[in-house]
Amino acid sequence: MTSTPVRRAPHAPVANADSNAHARRVSLGLRANLPQFVLLMVINAFVGGMVGLERSVLPLIASTDFGVASKSAALAFIAAFGLTKALANLATGWLINVHGRRWTLIMGWLVALPVPWLVLWAPAWSWIVVANALLGINQGLAWSTTVIMKIDLVGPRRRGLAMGLNEFAGYVAVACAALGSGIAANRYGLRPGAAYPGMAIAATGLLLSCFFVRDTAGHVQLEEREHAHAGESARHVSTRQLLRRSVWSDGALFSVSQAGLVNNLNDGMAWGLFPLLFTRAGLSLSTMSGLAALYPATWGICQIWTGAISDRWGRKWLIVSGMIIQGLSLLGVVVARGVVGWAASLALLGIGTALVYPTLLASVGDMAHPSWRAAAVGVYRLWRDLGYVVGALLCGVLADAFGMTSAISVVALLTIVSGMVVAARMPETHPRLTSFPAGP
Repeated sequence: MTSTPVRRAPHAPVANADSNAHARRVSLGLRANLPQFVLLMVINAFVGGMVGLERSVLPLIASTDFGVASKSAALAFIAAFGLTKALANLATGWLINVHGRRWTLIMGWLVALPVPWLVLWAPAWSWIVVANALLGINQGLAWSTTVIMKIDLVGPRRRGLAMGLNEFAGYVAVACAALGSGIAANRYGLRPGAAYPGMAIAATGLLLSCFFVRDTAGHVQLEEREHAHAGESARHVSTRQLLRRSVWSDGALFSVSQAGLVNNLNDGMAWGLFPLLFTRAGLSLSTMSGLAALYPATWGICQIWTGAISDRWGRKWLIVSGMIIQGLSLLGVVVARGVVGWAASLALLGIGTALVYPTLLASVGDMAHPSWRAAAVGVYRLWRDLGYVVGALLCGVLADAFGMTSAISVVALLTIVSGMVVAARMPETHPRLTSFPAGP
């Protein structure tokens, strides 16, 4: 199969007979596109691995290598990561329209190359913050693009399964990398344990994207024609319009955006505070790394089923239940004493997140027309990853003022309230279960 020229915007019309012949060879569906889908899963695993390498060790590097005592200052790397990732998510839609999906993915990997070197050589904590800003750009461009390409490949019927498999690959890799970096750091030192595997991951992800990934613009054109045959018009919807609608007026887009923001707010809190909480309790680095990996591992594995379940049962109530379960599990971390109680709470937190994460992405795919899908995913992921910024700032201030358990309790309550907002405002978006309109 030849790739569609990257200079054509995804919504551009097919202009000649050769393009029409190519379009006829394109088909939608997981089975029809399995090799490329699996390749994109592998690449997304490498994307997840880049951030997973830091989940166990970076908060400890702040305190041990650089003497950063303030929780607010220590969590600055998460705020930098979240802000640049959020903005990169928003830029992804524009870059895809200008350069195509494959080249946007390659750009994401090019930005990742210096990150492990900065972590290894950093003479000051500010270098680590800069490295995480670059890592945020990498995650925003590369992860967003693989999400969009998988939605393109499978079409509307298996969207939840596709997102479940995508997030499974990414977050199991986060867990494995978090555990591996903790073990490596225990033997070779905190910074080498994260930096050297990161060099290999970034190089491999770039090579796979350059030489094996094909653009999916032809699949988008095919789905646009199917929408046209069904009588659905493709009105242009700008990123600015989507941003305005996501603030309040569009109940579905607002609901998924605020739920995504709160979900990553509590994930950022878990990333920044849990290693410090467990270390303060006297746990060894290897035990702490195991706990840090348990949450994303449970989250990643369970998404294989939760994404597919949302294709059968619908999106809304999986999101509501997942947010409430997350909030309760965070309260469990606060009241638990010892490794067993923390492990049970973190496993439950992973289950709750698995119910939410792929289902939110599938909902965005439901509500967006193929011609403006990339922009809609970018807007949703902008709000979602701003949760890292809000989480780092809020939790840092609360932890410095009132202690880490108080900060975790506040985030738990916010998560439960977010689930209630979804229950009150979000309509069901699954196309088989509702007549939800995919348009402005």
